[in-house]
Amino acid sequence: MGFELIFQSDPLAVFMAWVSGFVGLLIFIYALGYMQPYSHKPEFFAFMALFLASMMGLIFSANLLLLYVFWELTALCSWRLIGFYRKEEDLWFADKAFIVTFFGASLMLAGIVLIYLQYGTLNLCALKGMPISNLVFFLILGGIFSKSAQLPWSGWLPDAGVAPSPVTALLHAAVLVKIGVYAYVRLFANGLQVPLMPQTTLLGVIMLSGLVAAVSSLKDSNIKRILAYSTISQLAYIFIGLVVNSAASVAAALFYILVHSIAKAGLFLTVGIIEQRTHTKDLNQLGGLLKRFPMVAVAYLLCAFGIIGLPPFGGFFSKFYLILATARAGYVLIAVVAVITAVVTLLYLMRLFNGMFLGESTIQIDGEPHVAMTGIVLICGIFSLLLGLFANYFMTMTNQIVLALGK
Repeated sequence: MGFELIFQSDPLAVFMAWVSGFVGLLIFIYALGYMQPYSHKPEFFAFMALFLASMMGLIFSANLLLLYVFWELTALCSWRLIGFYRKEEDLWFADKAFIVTFFGASLMLAGIVLIYLQYGTLNLCALKGMPISNLVFFLILGGIFSKSAQLPWSGWLPDAGVAPSPVTALLHAAVLVKIGVYAYVRLFANGLQVPLMPQTTLLGVIMLSGLVAAVSSLKDSNIKRILAYSTISQLAYIFIGLVVNSAASVAAALFYILVHSIAKAGLFLTVGIIEQRTHTKDLNQLGGLLKRFPMVAVAYLLCAFGIIGLPPFGGFFSKFYLILATARAGYVLIAVVAVITAVVTLLYLMRLFNGMFLGESTIQIDGEPHVAMTGIVLICGIFSLLLGLFANYFMTMTNQIVLALGK
């Protein structure tokens, strides 16, 4: 029935595997220190490893049904890891994440079935360049948007912050939400053809999702939820580049996948240190931590500057070329909203820094963070800077990937 156990390695797959594998490795090392006080560690690392392995299987899948199998494996792992602490609220939010993403995946499966009924194969190599209907496109897009927490599926991701910080970092930076953008590139940037692509409407929904999430970050006081809204907002930039679908926009979007993966992992791991040492996620209760955790504060700023897009960080070059390509494609209003969203990004990330590290400390601190945890967040911060200092090399790399895609 169209199923083949077939894998394909090309520049796009290798790029995504390296990004996910490298960020995943940093998170695993961090987790060795973070998880020391907790029980059920073997279960935790088993599901984390299966999570990352499922991502690798999905990246290299060259059959739509095989891709769907790995897609659902990541949902199973995220469900178990989000509810890892086993509190009633945690289990409810884990169920919510699973139900929303499973519903989206069911839409995707329906689209896959329609493709099989039309062409009699699910081999991505054989389907390359084949036209699909708008119905099939929107069914698959429903699965992609549900996994990447874009409107109208964005509600589950901020609630997933009840998970341990290494899990939230893996969800936001290396695996779960990146699956959606990868699937979009694999299926639509170099695969199936949509005859009547509703680009303007799609770009409007994506940019609205990004702006709403960015504004939500300004209002929330939960430090993990603020970063979760940030992820939704930043993924909008990547999707814009992919939907515009020019060589320049796709190359910039791929570069920003790399920038966002490393910097967002660093931000979540930094917040994880704060949460573990202060036992709170309430921004209103924090403050004055710069003196106690100066290296953590430096790492946060380096990663934040990468996400904000200040020069000479990698986020500046990727966002600049992405917005420029969007404007050149004729979507000037979308480019303007993208710039406004970048300004809001500066506001909420600096609000978070001010609330955690500046002012007077009024909260009891439970010891010092594990040295490996501090080291990992510093590595993330340093790499965020290096991605900008060597932006020419990385942009050349992503341009080569785009050329391999046939752009």
